[in-house]
Amino acid sequence: MKRLMQAWVLVPWVAMAQGTTAPEKTTPSETEAVRVEDRQRHFGAMLAPAVLPDGGSAVAGWVGAPEVGVSYRQGLSGWELGARARFDYLHLSTTVEAVGRWPVWSEGAWAVAPELGLGVTANPGSRYFDAQNLRGWFLRVDPALVATWRVVETVAALGTVEVPYDLGLSPGGTWRVKPLAGVGAEIYLGEDLTLSLLGQLGVDVFKEVRGVTQSRLGYGARLGLGVRLF
Repeated sequence: MKRLMQAWVLVPWVAMAQGTTAPEKTTPSETEAVRVEDRQRHFGAMLAPAVLPDGGSAVAGWVGAPEVGVSYRQGLSGWELGARARFDYLHLSTTVEAVGRWPVWSEGAWAVAPELGLGVTANPGSRYFDAQNLRGWFLRVDPALVATWRVVETVAALGTVEVPYDLGLSPGGTWRVKPLAGVGAEIYLGEDLTLSLLGQLGVDVFKEVRGVTQSRLGYGARLGLGVRLF
């Protein structure tokens, strides 16, 4: 009888022990697979995605008209910080700026994020290609808006509005503002590589030293290649 009572007491504990399993440990290979899948889901380096996920980073470079450039992007807790350098080979000017981006709206395959760049532009005033080129050092303020739409798994459509403003730091009151609207696409090539295409059109408004305000057609084109680091 005593043994029977002991059996009745032990049975529930044995059942609980059998029903309780140790939590599964995630192996390094499984963790890496999750990271790769996340990078593929939010692929892009030059402009897409609208904002990089937390911990994500990317580098990109592009050629085009009238400039070539490189950029670095880093996702930080819902925000994105980065840096960008551009060389305008028609004016021989160089721009270096810090860039911040943050998400404001996303729905399904759509995402929209404003962007703000702040930096400096150095222009030697070469007039070989442009007789109205502005010479000097300029403060660059570059607000923009980036919209992305994931068309298929490997293609994201891009839409941009950019308003770079250069304020002359030397006496004379020179400045330039060049609002541009653009459309393009970013294509996932595999192995975290993406190809980017972007065309821009707008207006170029500027004021020369002690001159009058003038305007002309503004344009831009980029062909870029980027890689996701994380």
